Amino acid sequence: MRKIFKWIILISLFLLASVGSIFAFNNQNLQPPPTVIPPSFFGMHVHHIAIQPPHIKQITPWPEVPFSQLRLWGAYVEWPNLEPEPGKWNFELLDKYIDIAEKHNVELLLTLGQSPPWASARPSDRSPYKPGWPAEPKNIEDWRNYVRTVAKRYKGKIIYYEIWNEPNLKGFFSGTPQTMLNLSKEASQILKQVDPNIKVVSPSMTTVEQGLVWLEEFLRDGGKNYVDVIGYHFYVPHEPPEKMLSEILRVRKVMAKYGVEKMPLWNTEAGWLGDEPFKDEEKGAAYVARAYILNWLVGVELFYWYDWDSPVGLELNMTAEDAKTLTPAGIAYGEIQKWLIGARMESCNSNWQKTWVCQLTRDNNYQGWIVWRPEGKFDFQIPEEWGVKKVSNLAGDSYKLSGLKLEIGSLPLLLDS
Repeated sequence: MRKIFKWIILISLFLLASVGSIFAFNNQNLQPPPTVIPPSFFGMHVHHIAIQPPHIKQITPWPEVPFSQLRLWGAYVEWPNLEPEPGKWNFELLDKYIDIAEKHNVELLLTLGQSPPWASARPSDRSPYKPGWPAEPKNIEDWRNYVRTVAKRYKGKIIYYEIWNEPNLKGFFSGTPQTMLNLSKEASQILKQVDPNIKVVSPSMTTVEQGLVWLEEFLRDGGKNYVDVIGYHFYVPHEPPEKMLSEILRVRKVMAKYGVEKMPLWNTEAGWLGDEPFKDEEKGAAYVARAYILNWLVGVELFYWYDWDSPVGLELNMTAEDAKTLTPAGIAYGEIQKWLIGARMESCNSNWQKTWVCQLTRDNNYQGWIVWRPEGKFDFQIPEEWGVKKVSNLAGDSYKLSGLKLEIGSLPLLLDS
């Protein structure tokens, strides 16, 4: 009798675990976009390719890994740099970026905003840069003139403009949401008048709790009428890339609430920040690859990685101190592009064993599967019907598969024939 009772308990526990696993699987049952993953999905920040600030040892050589989109923020071409005094313009550095971008066939996203002290409504407001920068201009005509001057000079050369960087953070914007809405309206109308081909990216909020409040107010009050793209910064400090899923889905829910669910969503800045770099370089490579896979899974159309060449302030570095030698994370950034660009993501889910499996296809009847397990090592049983013969890793190595059991871990692997 005691033995029977024991078996009943064991069976009950198994059934409960199975039900819980089914629910866990269903909660991760996400449907990727049906489109082919384009090269334009991969964006980057490179701060010192055209200038050598005093605290930087050298100008950054052009990165060895490919990307097709470059966001100009923290690149010394904000409004205070372009117009340090009223009517006195300095376009030398931005002209250099234009030339470099054209040479490497890269498109630019220029972030507008930060007010020069002479134009600032509150010249003493503090920021990570200089006093007065976070405030709106006290005279809207100064803002109009700035936007118009830049748009005319770079007509046909810059087609993507972002209204402001992280306005929900006081250090970057000390005004009100309504003021930011008005700046967006004015800038958008001028940009479109100068060049109807220009695409306007919304002010890019950050941090889901506070940022969502700003985004919702912006869309509710009509901001959706002045932008072509919703920008957001999906930082997940001290968390793995899988945390981005819930953050992005919450933003998409707000977009749907205000009827802009079909508008492109761009992650215009994200990475892992901190004073100390990852001690485990393999972890850095894993985070880069998983972040890009998961951003595409939930509908992000462009992801600008932050960043390539900052010597301090980053927890996850793509280069060594020389801003040239690739770390495993930098190598992984190049390899994940090879895996994804030109492919369709047919499915991508986490199962009850907490193993992620993402199926890729291509027009030449190619099939591949990316697999990883964030929690660590696991013996993965490869389905025989996959016909897998080869395994590739994020270091760029490939080897023939021996058998159908493979040890996987937090570092994604690509399985194909």
